[in-house]
Amino acid sequence: MTTNTKLEVLTPDNCQLIIIDHQPQMAFGVQSIDRQVLKNNTVALAKAAKVFNIPTVITTVETEGFSGYTYPELLSVFPEHNILERTSMNSWDDQKVRDALAATGKKKIVVAGLWTEVCNNSFALCAMAEGGYEIYMVADASGGTSKEAHDYAMQRMIQAGVIPVTWQQVMLEWQRDWARKGTYNAVMDIVREHSGAYGMGVDYAYTMVHKAEQRPHGNQKTLAPVPAK
Repeated sequence: MTTNTKLEVLTPDNCQLIIIDHQPQMAFGVQSIDRQVLKNNTVALAKAAKVFNIPTVITTVETEGFSGYTYPELLSVFPEHNILERTSMNSWDDQKVRDALAATGKKKIVVAGLWTEVCNNSFALCAMAEGGYEIYMVADASGGTSKEAHDYAMQRMIQAGVIPVTWQQVMLEWQRDWARKGTYNAVMDIVREHSGAYGMGVDYAYTMVHKAEQRPHGNQKTLAPVPAK
């Protein structure tokens, strides 16, 4: 029997999530991923964490002095969460953050943050070295100031033992089995809203193949074709 805990799949019971510095001024500097895609992916990850009751920390840096407020779409997912403000680029340097992570008792941390090469990298290395955590870096809910900055930071972290993941991979790993109906519909709602072509395909299959009602969309009527004379 293996003792390598990195071979364990992520479950709602064995991990927590930290969202680092998803703030406007930080996003302005991102060049490694389309910024609207970045926001979409981060909000989707947050919604998935809420569905599966994943303990979630939201931390910010220099909100008033530089970075601006966390995306409203993200805050609306967790309206009751405290925001852990910092001065350090490295979240590990703030005692509030350490305490919040330790309080969950979960050693696997899923990370989404800006920028990959600074805030994500320093937190990941320190949390592993000093806190004994396993880090699962959500590559498509994080961004760097260039593609090279993001890619080489990911490579550096992977060489140090960080596990690279994507937001949808994490959500579906939490779901694991479509027979788990308690979260099925909520996951499908996230897919349809945030998963691009996959979500469009689900909508198509529901309505055209299974003849389900369309998602709520208002009181529009479809008017039959009328050939012009």
